[in-house]
Amino acid sequence: MPRLFSYGTLQQEDVQLSTFGRSLSGQKDQLLGFEQSFLKVKDQAFVRTSGTARHAVVRRTGHAKDTVEGTVFEVTDDELEQADKYEPVEYKRMTARLASGRQAWVYVETSSVNRP
Repeated sequence: MPRLFSYGTLQQEDVQLSTFGRSLSGQKDQLLGFEQSFLKVKDQAFVRTSGTARHAVVRRTGHAKDTVEGTVFEVTDDELEQADKYEPVEYKRMTARLASGRQAWVYVETSSVNRP
């Protein structure tokens, strides 16, 4: 099963229920080589589902000392596609290494996808 790391709204049970139709069970972990900041999302459907326009976003720094706290979930391929539909255009999905040593999908700021 694919792993999905969330540092934001996908950790919220109400968002999980509306996106996946179920509550997810996960483990705390850290995203390595990224830093977190915030942005204003313009997609009003996303804002209605999440409850706010101000959202956390991560950007790759490449520095191991930079970490982001979150939760890693096991999801199905269909649920990963549902998460793709949920996330607004300001976010893109990529794989990243976690502190646990696991690889997981994570949504990052669009401009961060091609950074080293």
